[in-house]
Amino acid sequence: MRTTGNLFSFAAARGDQHELIDTLLDRGGVTVERIVSTGQASAPGFWYDSPRDEWVVLLTGAAGLEFEGVAQLQPMQPGDYLLIDAHRRHRVAWTHDSEPTVWLAIHYRPDDAAG
Repeated sequence: MRTTGNLFSFAAARGDQHELIDTLLDRGGVTVERIVSTGQASAPGFWYDSPRDEWVVLLTGAAGLEFEGVAQLQPMQPGDYLLIDAHRRHRVAWTHDSEPTVWLAIHYRPDDAAG
């Protein structure tokens, strides 16, 4: 984990099967990640189901999120953010395939949100 850097400085190859995930901070039950997607999506049938809340903002690119039990996709454009409650099953339906989609994700325990 680095203590300084640039959110837009990365070497992610287009067409790679995996997203680039960098942990920027992991302290006191809070994790901050930079995620770079280059056309990836969640595997068919795969759902994220985190025990922690996740606040996410899209910085560049575009994406579509799918939530279990919701028919309509949640489109994401630069500047869009949302809170995903703990155990709210979701998946990445698609990410932009010709430019990097850069996410900033903050994960924390639900009880840390009080106050």
